Amino acid sequence: MNNLAGLILMHALAMGVVSTASAAGKPSDAAGTPTVVLVHGAFADGSSWNKVIPLLQAKGFKAVAVQNPLTSLEDDVAATERILDAQTGPVVLVGHSWAGSVITQAGGHEKVKSLVYVASFAPALGGTSVDAIKPHPTPSGVAHFITDPNGYLTLPPEAIASEFAQDVSAAEANLIAATQGPVRAANFEQKITAAAWTSKPSWYIVAAQDRMIHPDAQRALAKRIGASTTVLQTSHVPMASDPTAVADVIEAAARAAVN
Repeated sequence: MNNLAGLILMHALAMGVVSTASAAGKPSDAAGTPTVVLVHGAFADGSSWNKVIPLLQAKGFKAVAVQNPLTSLEDDVAATERILDAQTGPVVLVGHSWAGSVITQAGGHEKVKSLVYVASFAPALGGTSVDAIKPHPTPSGVAHFITDPNGYLTLPPEAIASEFAQDVSAAEANLIAATQGPVRAANFEQKITAAAWTSKPSWYIVAAQDRMIHPDAQRALAKRIGASTTVLQTSHVPMASDPTAVADVIEAAARAAVN
């Protein structure tokens, strides 16, 4: 610490602006209450959880959204693990869509006590994201992918509105389209080397009107991983169109994590 920084800190301590405990990284008073770590999927960013976060906070939970680079499974797992490392107590790890693969890999972290899959992949150990969905019908949204010269996928605004988030307002669909993160297509063929759902309790939200991951595939995945399953009559983004129900499922996973 340089002299100026030291003087500022000493002054703050003297004035009571910063306590010695907080300066040392004091855990939250609610350290025993699970933190909810929310991991976004493809064609999205952390803002996809904007409606769920205040609902969780109102229930007394800390909620943190990961910002995935979407550049590889390893990169997204690393981004998630950095957030997990920063928490001071138990964690409920939540993943939407592509992030189901991320939380399956990252969920072995010692702080993670339960997993929540939201209209997502849930790969088997040694499998890829898409292995388990291949036997099921191809959803209509897949036909709208745009692939750039570097192998990254996006969805055009009209497909966001008609296939990805058909049950939100036009204004919200426009925001989703504008903030989407391009995802490397090769991510979906990467093999999982750890499957947290084999050893940790899981919850799964099936989006019954999903046009990106077929609802039949979601039901099969939920059954295979032994998840406590909730079916919502939503598009691929239940956290946007039915955030209260999503927050309630997360709350159930969080309560179970400390009981």
